Order: sequence, then structure tokens, then C-alpha cells
Amino acid sequence: MKAYLAEMVGTFVLVLGGVGSAVLAGGHIGFLGVALAFGLSLLVMVYTIGPISGCHINPAVTLGLFLAGKFPATKIPGYWVSQIIGAIVASAVLFLIASGQPHFSAVASGFGSNGYGARSPDHFSMAAALLTEIVMTAFLVLTVLGSTDVRAPVGFAGLAIGLVLTVIHLVSIPVDNTSVNPARSIGPALFAGAGAIDQLWLFIVAPLVGAALAAGVYAVIRVNEPLITTKVAEQALPSEQSQRRVP
Repeated sequence: MKAYLAEMVGTFVLVLGGVGSAVLAGGHIGFLGVALAFGLSLLVMVYTIGPISGCHINPAVTLGLFLAGKFPATKIPGYWVSQIIGAIVASAVLFLIASGQPHFSAVASGFGSNGYGARSPDHFSMAAALLTEIVMTAFLVLTVLGSTDVRAPVGFAGLAIGLVLTVIHLVSIPVDNTSVNPARSIGPALFAGAGAIDQLWLFIVAPLVGAALAAGVYAVIRVNEPLITTKVAEQALPSEQSQRRVP
């Protein structure tokens, strides 16, 4: 339960920090500022709740870790539910804050939700958004798998994951406001009206496909631990005779 609660808190921080920067300060900080807000929010949470839950805070990351053999299937439902609840609660808090501004409308502003076509910042097509989400999520999940590998330098995973999420947002915000995280998409969409909900399927399906792609790629490129031959293993172990005490 502590891990589930940690995932809820972590996703809450990610959505409030990232989507909040877009909704409340997007006009002042631009795409670069929003990208940094998402990346820094994730970086901070990796070091804060990573020791408790692993800091997935993203259903796609949870799926990718499972497919890579690093996470048990029995915990997937609990992680996914926790992540989605955290995103919805963060969106609700953000909605209450934003409503303090005169003439605020979550539907008219888009409320930081993801979208394609008329709902895309630069009017990219559905196909472009679909491909972007698959590739960018694969990029994110591949980074998570690699930076948390047993051979990776200890203590640097959070930095790598936070930076890659920043880069991903810099590339894809103009396309669809960047999802790469179904929970992040579900939360704001519930407040952004029917248009956001109608397009939500893409931002659930594509990241999960991207996570599966990343797990497959990582399985191919990962270097397996070298096997110790029987002879070497025998030499490494003390012989039975050497263990005997001489009277």
C-alpha cells in the first residue's frame, strides 16, 4: 500500500507541476519552460519516491518494466489505479486554482490536455500524433530500462530520466501537447470537455504500444551477464581438501 500511495503522490506532483505550468504559466514561460517543469518534476520524484515504489508514475513505464521482466504482473493494476487517481486529483486541484482567474474556461483553454487536428498546438494530424506518442514513449521507457540496469552508474537514473522527459516535451509539445503517459492524459481530459475525451484513446493506446516497443528493443540490445564456466567456478571455490583442518 505504501508503494501505491507513493505512485499516487508522484503522479500528482508530475501532473500538477507539468500541466500546471502549461495552464497557469504557459504564456509566460513558453514550451521550454513547460518542458523543464515536466522534466524537473519527474527528476525530483525519482529521488523522492524511487526507494519506495520505483517511481513509475506512468502506466506505460509500469508496462515496460513488466515486459522487460523487472516488475511483477500482480502489482500492475494497483500501480495503474494509483497513477490515474493521482493524475485526476492533481487536475482537480489545478482546476480549482485556475478557476480563480476571471473568465477561465477549461474547455476553451484546453486545460493542458492532449489532442490532434484542431486540438493540436500546431494542428498536426492524428497519424502524426500517433507516431509521435509511440516513438517518444519508447524513448522514455528505453531510458528508464537502461538507466536502472544493474550495470548503470548508481545514483544517476533520476537525472537521465528527467532530462529525457524534458527533451521529449521539447520535441512533441507542438504536435499534441505531449503525453507519453496515459495517466497524465486522463486527468486533464476529464476537465477539458468532450473534444479531449473523444481523442483520449490515442493517448492511452499509443504510449502502451511505445512501452512494448521499448521493452522489445531493450531485450535485443541489452548485454547479458557473462556466464562463468564450470572450470572457472570450480577454481574459484575452495576445494574440499583445503577446507579440512590438519590435526
